[in-house]
Amino acid sequence: MDYKQIFGLKDQPFSNAPDNRFYYDSPQHSRAILKLNHAAEMMKGLAVVLGDIGTGKTTVSRRLLEILPDDQYETALLVIVHSEVTPGWLISKIALQMGVEKPADSKAALVGQLYEQLMKIYNDGRKAVVIIDEANMLKNKEIMEEMRGLLNMEVNGSMLITFLLFGLPDLEQCLALDPPLRERIAVKHKLEPLTSESTRGYIQYRLSVVDCTRELFTDSAYEFIHFYSDGKPRLINTICDNALLEAAMAGAQIVDETLIETVVADLGLKSETSGADTKTKTPVF
Repeated sequence: MDYKQIFGLKDQPFSNAPDNRFYYDSPQHSRAILKLNHAAEMMKGLAVVLGDIGTGKTTVSRRLLEILPDDQYETALLVIVHSEVTPGWLISKIALQMGVEKPADSKAALVGQLYEQLMKIYNDGRKAVVIIDEANMLKNKEIMEEMRGLLNMEVNGSMLITFLLFGLPDLEQCLALDPPLRERIAVKHKLEPLTSESTRGYIQYRLSVVDCTRELFTDSAYEFIHFYSDGKPRLINTICDNALLEAAMAGAQIVDETLIETVVADLGLKSETSGADTKTKTPVF
């Protein structure tokens, strides 16, 4: 069943696929953007954003990629999908995205090519910024050492490259593999979950993007969504998407707290497991 037609929506409002149209400038995400923008503008070298699963790290990284002006920045985005990445692969990908047309096979030659390209970017009056998403997958000490080596590339007291790393909290353990690199962290930010107020604003904003012209959730439904999602955008999307589907199947015109309870039970979000003990979560307002 396609609930878009039933509720008069031009697109799916709660997909978890990255889509800059749906970026909601919550206080939590806005603070991260401001810090990272500062790190990029001032070429701080190394900035780190930590956050639990579903808190919006990918959303912030894509937003940052979108807002850094092309005439001022040469930006690269790398998404690490497994932990077997080698230093050579990483440097080669960075070189390609920085504009090196034919990366050399040897590491020494490759680093030389990258340095020349970074100098060209600098002389053009632009700044080289590399955004790495899922950086917690970089569990190789040699990678951390190579990254530190790239940060040593400077001219006239200015760094030639800045890394913006996004990852789960255990990214800190990866950085600790090379203590001198960890000491070079210039900006670090912990991405916090959305507050109750921001959760409501987030949902309403996403609905406005798809031309929703009426209220689809009751006040208590917003509170229940925030409670069961813990303010994590990914879970908010999942709950809302399923709630609208359930409402469409039931012929309901608005989503209330009872429907949210049904959805979170189906999704298995109504219980928390701690060791062998399981307790039922009950929202209290």
